Amino acid sequence: MAEQGEKDREYPEYRRLEDCEEDSPPGEEEEEQLLLHVTEGPTDSWHHIKDLDSFFTKIYHFHQRNGFACVVLSDVLELVQFLFVVTFSTFLLCCVDYDVLFATRPLNHSHVPEHTKVTLPDAVLPAPQCARRLRGSGWLLFLLVLAGAVWLCRLVTALRRLVGYWEIRSFYIRALGIPAEELCNHSWQSVQARLLALQRRQPLCVPRRELTELDIHHRILRFRNYTVAMVNKSLLPVRFRLPLLGPVVFLTRGLQFNLELLLFRGPTALFQNTWSLRPQVKRAGARRALARGLARAAVLLGVANLALCPCVLGWRLLLAFFSYAEGLKRAPGSLGARRWSLYARHYLRHFNELGHELQARLGRGHAPATKYMDSFSSPLLAVLARHVGFFAGSVLAVLIVLTVYDEDVLTVQHILTAITLLGLVVTVARSFIPDEHSVWCPEQLLQRVLAHVHYLPEHWQGRAGRAETRAEMAQLFQYKAVFILEELLSPLVTPLILIFAFPPRALEIVDFFRNFTVEVAGVGDICSFAQLDVRHHGNPQWLSEGHTEAPPERQAEHGKTELSLMRFALSNPRWRPPPPARRFLGHLQAQVTRDAATAPPPRHLLAEGPLAASLLSEDSALAPEGLVASVLAASGLVARDPRYGQPCSTASATASLLASLRNPLGTPPCGAPDSPGEHQCPEDRPALSESRLRSLSRSALLAEVASAEMSLHAIYLHQLHQQQQLQGPGSQPAGAPKHPFVTTGSAARASQLREMPLGGWAEEEEEEEEETMT
Repeated sequence: MAEQGEKDREYPEYRRLEDCEEDSPPGEEEEEQLLLHVTEGPTDSWHHIKDLDSFFTKIYHFHQRNGFACVVLSDVLELVQFLFVVTFSTFLLCCVDYDVLFATRPLNHSHVPEHTKVTLPDAVLPAPQCARRLRGSGWLLFLLVLAGAVWLCRLVTALRRLVGYWEIRSFYIRALGIPAEELCNHSWQSVQARLLALQRRQPLCVPRRELTELDIHHRILRFRNYTVAMVNKSLLPVRFRLPLLGPVVFLTRGLQFNLELLLFRGPTALFQNTWSLRPQVKRAGARRALARGLARAAVLLGVANLALCPCVLGWRLLLAFFSYAEGLKRAPGSLGARRWSLYARHYLRHFNELGHELQARLGRGHAPATKYMDSFSSPLLAVLARHVGFFAGSVLAVLIVLTVYDEDVLTVQHILTAITLLGLVVTVARSFIPDEHSVWCPEQLLQRVLAHVHYLPEHWQGRAGRAETRAEMAQLFQYKAVFILEELLSPLVTPLILIFAFPPRALEIVDFFRNFTVEVAGVGDICSFAQLDVRHHGNPQWLSEGHTEAPPERQAEHGKTELSLMRFALSNPRWRPPPPARRFLGHLQAQVTRDAATAPPPRHLLAEGPLAASLLSEDSALAPEGLVASVLAASGLVARDPRYGQPCSTASATASLLASLRNPLGTPPCGAPDSPGEHQCPEDRPALSESRLRSLSRSALLAEVASAEMSLHAIYLHQLHQQQQLQGPGSQPAGAPKHPFVTTGSAARASQLREMPLGGWAEEEEEEEEETMT
C-alpha cells in the first residue's frame, strides 16, 4: 500500500490543455467536433460530421489505397477470396475420392485395363454423393454456418465502408480539386496542404479555428500514439522470459487486435468514443475500480478467444497453406528472408508518424539490417551445413540424372517428393554457409541500421559483434518463417496473455491513460507524448537539458520525444512549433553550428568518402545512402589524416555534413563567424545537382532529402547522447543563442532554393497552392 501510495504521487492529474492557437469559448467543446462544409453547388454538402477522426482517417486511407476503384476492387476480391477458401476447402474434404486419386484402388469395379490413366474428373465424386457426405458431417455444417455468418458481417462492413469512401471521393473531387485519375500524382503532403488551405479559405471546423498539420496527425493517429507510448514505457504485456528460451517478444496481429478492442474500441474500453476518454478514467479515485473492470474484461475476452481458438487456428492454417505453399515450392529460401516484426514497428515508430512514412523508413533500413544479420555465422553450423548439403546434393544429382535419362523414373512412387525435399534441404543448408569473400564490420553495419530506423537500445553500443546483440536484433528483424509461426500460434498464445499477463498490469495501464492524457480544445483527448512537448517529456541526456522540466518517470525512453519532434518538423517544414519546441530546435541548431566549426570543410569529407560518388554525381540515385556512409567513415578518416591539425569527433563530422545540407557544399553555415554575413548565403546553389533536381518531382525530392537529413540528425543526436554519458552530467555545451532557429535544409531548398526556418511558414507557396485549387 505504501508503494502504491507513492505511485499515486508520481504523476500529476489529468489536465486540460487549451489550444495554443486560439482559446475556445466556454461550452463550445462539443461543437468543435463538428465538421461543416458548404459548397458552391446545390447538391453537395458535408455538414455536422461529428467524428472528425474517422473523416481524416478515411481521407488518408483513400489516398494510400489509390482511390475508389482500388478500394472497391480490393474489398470485392477479399470477399471472393474468403468464399473461395471456404468452398475449396469444403470441396477437398467432401467431394474428392482420394483412393482413386492416389491409385490405391481401381477406378471402378468393372474390368479396366491397368494402363488406363486416372484423370482429375475421375477423382471427383458425383454431386449427390458429395452432398450426402456434407450432410453427414455435423461439425462441418456448423463451421459452414459460422463461416457464412462471418462473410455476411464482412459484406455489411465492406458496403458501409464503400459508402463512406464514395463520400470521400466526392470530397476529393469537389472540395480538394483532385480528380480521381490524378490522385496518384499527389503525395500525402500535397493532400494535407490542400486540406489546410481549404480550412483557411472555407472553414471546415466549427467554430472557425486554424487547422495545423499536428491536428490532422493527432486525429489520424490518436490510438496509435497511445500504443507507441505504452511500448516505449514497457507497459504492454509483450515481453516475457521463458524457461530454456530466455527473453521472448510476442506481438502478433491477433494480439494487437484484442488489445485495441480492450483499450480503445470495445464496449468496456477506456475511450467512450473516438476522441474522448470516459469521465471516470480522468478521476484518480476511480482508478482501482476501473483497473478491476479492465482486468475482468481482459479475462472474458481471453476466454472468448479460447473458445474460438479451434476455428481461428483452422482458418489461419488454411490461409497459410494457400498463401505460402506455392512460394515455398518455387523458392524454398523465401522463408529465410527477414522482415521487421510487428513489435519493431511499434518500438521504432515515432510519435505522429503515419504508416507510409514508417514503411518507407523501415524499407530503407531493410538492406543494412539484412547485411548486419548476415554478418553473423556459426562455425559449427557452417561445417555441418557443408556436409549435409553435400550428401543431399549428391542424392539429388543422381535422381535428376536418372529422370533426364528416362522420364519413367518419375512414375516411381514418391520420387517427386524426394526430389522436392532434397532440394529444400540443400537450399536450407546453403543459407548457413557464409560467403568466404565477404568482410563485415558489425559496428559500422549497425550504425547504418541506426541511421534509418533512428532507435536502437543503448547497451548495443560497442557490442554489435556479440551474439546477445544479434539475438535482440532478431526480435526486431525476424525471419519470415518465425513471423508465420507466431501468427499460427497466436490463437493459442493470445488467450493466455489476456487471461494471465494482462490483468496484473491493468492498474498501471489505467494510470498511464490518466497521467499521460491531455485534452486539447478542438481536438479531444490525446496522448501527451504526441504533443512533442520537450518541456514535459524531454530527456536531459538527449540535448534537452535546460529545456525540460520532466521528472524521470515522465520522460520518453530512447530520446523518442526529441527524435519525433525533429522528424515531424523536417517532414512538415511549414509547421509552426510551439515556443518550447522552437527553443529546443534552436538549441540543436546552435550545437550543430558549434560542432561544425571544429570539423574540416564538408568537401574534404565528401571527397574522401562514398558521398563523393553519390551526392556530387549528377546521375546518382542514392544520395541519402552516400550521406550515411560518409558519416560512418568520417571520424576515423579525419583522425588519421595528417592534413587536419586537430582530431575530429564523429559528432563534429556529422555536424559538418548537416551544415552542408543547409548550405552549399563547402561554404560556412549562414550566420557563422567566418561567413560574409548572416543573410548573404547564396540561394542559387542547391545541395543536390541541378540535373538531379530536374529529374525528381518536388514531392519525391522533399522526401528524399528530408530522409537524408533526418538520418544525419538521428546519428548526431545518438553521438551527442553517447558523449554526454561518457563525460557525465553537466558537460553539455551552453544553451541556445538569443534568437535561435533551425532550418529545414535541403528539404526546403529543393522546393524554393532558399533557406527557410524549420517550422516556418512559406506564404508565397501557400498562395500558389490556393490559386491552383481555385
